[in-house]
Amino acid sequence: MHKRYAAIWLPYLLADWYIRKNKNVANQPIAFVLPEKGRMVITAVNSIAEKMGIAPPMVLADAKAALPELHVVNDKVLRSYKLLKAIGIWCLKFTPTVAMDARGGLLLDMSGCSHLWGGEINYIETISVQLHQKGYQTRLSCADTIGAAWAASRYGPDKIIVPDQNQLAMLASLPVEALRLDEDDILRLYKLGFRTVGSVATVSSALLKRRFSAGLLHRLEQFLGKREEHIEPLEGIAPYAERLPCLEPIRTDKGIEVAILKLLEMLCKRLTNEGKGLRKARLSCYRVDGKKVFVEIGTNRASAHVPHLSGLFSQKIAQIEPALGIELFLLEALVVDEAASSQETLWREGLGVSNTAIIELLDRIKGRDRSCLINRYVPDQHHWPERSIKSATSFAEKPSMEWPLDRPRPTRLLHPPQRIEVTAPIPDYPPMLFRYANEVHHIKKADGPERIEREWWLENGEHRDYYYVEDESGNRYWLFRLGHYRGDRTSEWYLHGFFA
Repeated sequence: MHKRYAAIWLPYLLADWYIRKNKNVANQPIAFVLPEKGRMVITAVNSIAEKMGIAPPMVLADAKAALPELHVVNDKVLRSYKLLKAIGIWCLKFTPTVAMDARGGLLLDMSGCSHLWGGEINYIETISVQLHQKGYQTRLSCADTIGAAWAASRYGPDKIIVPDQNQLAMLASLPVEALRLDEDDILRLYKLGFRTVGSVATVSSALLKRRFSAGLLHRLEQFLGKREEHIEPLEGIAPYAERLPCLEPIRTDKGIEVAILKLLEMLCKRLTNEGKGLRKARLSCYRVDGKKVFVEIGTNRASAHVPHLSGLFSQKIAQIEPALGIELFLLEALVVDEAASSQETLWREGLGVSNTAIIELLDRIKGRDRSCLINRYVPDQHHWPERSIKSATSFAEKPSMEWPLDRPRPTRLLHPPQRIEVTAPIPDYPPMLFRYANEVHHIKKADGPERIEREWWLENGEHRDYYYVEDESGNRYWLFRLGHYRGDRTSEWYLHGFFA
């Protein structure tokens, strides 16, 4: 199949999102800011501010001096990324393959899809209108290469359709920036008198290799379709639903009850693994005569308890008319919510190991596998983390002190702590990233340092400065630097624990 791509550019993404919720500032110049090296720097603006000369990455103080009426909004790290990703997932209704480009836009593989909307013109017009109805300003284009579609959406007329194999003839007048080049290559092209894509395309490949980086020729060949380019598609949110086709049409209440039970077992297993429960569910029954009947249930709190949910559906079976028979059942969790696990309820009301149900459960576990080890830990009178817990001699042993709750402590402590590679900006600042088990973790949130001194009456050694950090995936870690700051290359950093 011949490939065709659509590119969507949202030039004022953050501002449009903000105005949707704050319509009273729609006619004001708006700028988003983030702290950078002790200064507030502009990250995004709306069209009004842009026309008045305000643009990233201006310093906010300079922008306010030039435009005192500027409306300033505090930005958040990754806010534009998450917003663009959400719009990309919404675009999955137009094509199964949607990707985010590295420069704040979306790419759609529209091959074999546009005819469903009556052609390419109606296809991109429909996307444009629906995004406009949501409050977003857009520029769209389509072409048979990703590079050409991207270039046309940024630098060509809006909603331009580039015919097959005609990208150079139609887009030759676009500026060299349309080739997605590095800043150094763009500056060098301008110094040598190259201003347009067409002027660059007339130069031989051998000469481009000698005078410019390999990236320029790579991008030009992608633009012309001489080099294949791939995109990493977004994955849509999988619905909480299960299907059960029937070998023979189901006509009896008992058959419907068995089908419901099987569907609930499959759905609740998935919900339990994700720590969720359903609040509202619908059972759709597709009959042999082509009609569909359905029933719904609701719960007061999130539940993944199969017997309970099965009982709720059992009360509704009388409302299901199977007629000639049901050939397909579909169970959908329309509303889901976070749910406490059944294990968690064993520890409520402060009973802990005094709860008979817990002791009996441990007896059953031990009885099934004699090789398993069951340990109980209690707090100990030590400040040094490795010595602050000890093994209890029995489940009946009373701890000599309460678990300290004044400082956050990880649920899993590594012994010994694991050495890690860290990039930290300046002394007493938390790390920006760290490498553990051959994986790099970029730190988005951090707190600290908390200094813990070594117990000198037990051993000699340096103190530790602990930091509580969270990476881009939401995982939290307990890191520490051993001793005083000695520079990135000489300071020793360790991972000591994982938070739940």
